Amino acid sequence: MKFWIYPLMVVFAASSYGTLSTMVKLAIQDGYTASEAVSSQYIVGFILALILYLITQRKLPRLYGGFKIILLAGVFTATTGIVYGMSLIYLPASLAVVMLFQFTWIGTLIDCIIRKRFPSRAEKISLVILFVGTILAAGVLDVDLSGIDWRGWVYGFAAAVSFSLNMNVNTKQVKGMNTTTRLLFVSFIAALMIGLFQNPEIIWNGKLFTESLLFYGLALGLLGIIVPIYFFVIAVPKVGGAVSSILSAMELPVAVIVSVIVLSEALSIIQVVGIVIILLGMCIPTYADIRKNKKLKVNT
Repeated sequence: MKFWIYPLMVVFAASSYGTLSTMVKLAIQDGYTASEAVSSQYIVGFILALILYLITQRKLPRLYGGFKIILLAGVFTATTGIVYGMSLIYLPASLAVVMLFQFTWIGTLIDCIIRKRFPSRAEKISLVILFVGTILAAGVLDVDLSGIDWRGWVYGFAAAVSFSLNMNVNTKQVKGMNTTTRLLFVSFIAALMIGLFQNPEIIWNGKLFTESLLFYGLALGLLGIIVPIYFFVIAVPKVGGAVSSILSAMELPVAVIVSVIVLSEALSIIQVVGIVIILLGMCIPTYADIRKNKKLKVNT
């Protein structure tokens, strides 16, 4: 039973990411730019992480070791949001999602390179199923690809690579550092990165503290920083980078379902089929690991 906890934590973290696009769209409808919404996410996310740390730890944070891991985690957390936002400037939203979801096979490839192994049969089958499901669920079959700026493809692919690298960095544990301390440092570095490339002026011009933007910042910070980082840090080392990348495909079905419920966007039968296929593809590697563990127990 305990084996299911960590895969479920990865799925829950990915699901929280799936709500972000809808919240950013709502912020835009309220008159804010996407850059302002993303900036509020990382700034408020760091503030929430600081509050959580002060409440639970009650001591000055110290980085005894693992600085490289923490730095990379913070940088990749921020760059994923930055380059994905840039891809949306040049790509239709549905196609940008498909490009981002290349992290499923990229993450598996990186994990195989790091561990010097070949992907398992279950991983190969799962990736093929996920690719088909992603195309259907994103609703890109009727998208005209002619005339799309090459920069959209580059930014979209960069977002997938960045997310994959972030997932694999999270497989590395920092000795002597608890999850709350790691969350604090990672969110701080990510906030600094966002400050360099987005809209940090929303702090000193007071715009962040307007009622509506602060509300979006709290929601985005909680579901885009606190929950995913906290759960990924705990669960990814247990599950592994390759399987975590596959399980994170849950982000797309959640994004589609939330947009339908909150934004009243249309949902076709083909998209429903795609969502079901994605869920099936996600279950395969976890089920394979469970069978493998049972066989090991029987043999021992």
